[in-house]
Amino acid sequence: MTIGLTGATGFIGGKIIDLALRRGHEIVAFTRDPRRAIPGCEMRPFSLEKAPDITGCEALIHLAGESVVGVWTAAKMRRITESRVLGTRRIVEAIHAATVKPEVLLCGSAIGFYGDRGDEELTETAPAGTGFLAETTQAWEREALNMECASGSAEVGATTATTPNSARPRVVLLRTAIVLGAHGGALPLMARPFRLGLGGPLGDGHQWVSWIHLDDLAQLALFAIENLDVRGPLNGSAPWPVRNADFTRALARTLHRPAFLRVPAFALRTALGGFAHELLDSKRVLPAAALNYGFGFRFPELAPALANLLG
Repeated sequence: MTIGLTGATGFIGGKIIDLALRRGHEIVAFTRDPRRAIPGCEMRPFSLEKAPDITGCEALIHLAGESVVGVWTAAKMRRITESRVLGTRRIVEAIHAATVKPEVLLCGSAIGFYGDRGDEELTETAPAGTGFLAETTQAWEREALNMECASGSAEVGATTATTPNSARPRVVLLRTAIVLGAHGGALPLMARPFRLGLGGPLGDGHQWVSWIHLDDLAQLALFAIENLDVRGPLNGSAPWPVRNADFTRALARTLHRPAFLRVPAFALRTALGGFAHELLDSKRVLPAAALNYGFGFRFPELAPALANLLG
């Protein structure tokens, strides 16, 4: 299968490319700078200004978007929203314009869709939450679902979209949790203060943290495009979320460091503004759809995942 992939030079995209090439797929890598070659891939440009050339792509994985990590200034928040909404719109425009359309569009999304939900168990049937990322993610998903819905609208909280037009690709919305990897993403940033003996819970530590090992996420993305039954929202999260205090203890044990310096919530809000919500909000997300489709997680529990990545 020839897979078109945006965000190809990113942390998650690179892992998917590696796995897909080893499985015998061909990759068309879409990036802002196609002169930056990726071994084994055909390079094509991608921007927010015009629809990309998806000729020959039998499947599309759309991951491109501004990182949410950092201080949320007004300009940062605007980039987060525009990169997701406009980027997805350009992908959908390319599909509409294509003479031969891809069979599937897997659109990156995020568990930010659910907002701050306390102890509630959140499967793909849970309704959307509130807040900046929840609203951004809903707009992001609506753009992707325009591909499947003849009316151009869809119910994004449901397990499946409305009945698809057979001439259009099925759409999978990969709602990704915190992705743990050894050489990118959140984990190296989390581990740094622990290595210095300065780690500890964030806020009261009671908030739920949903996470997934990078290997499992890459496997799940390819599972979704290779299996014709997979459609609609798909939580990219491990089956066993943990509270922040438990995550902290597990990380400290793995690194053989103490973890007693609690970071007050007010300090995070002062330093990071709106991004502090992503560290303090509680999202107890369960991968019900993935398990129902028969996907097997290699790292369902946190301690073995951390040992694999940091041990």
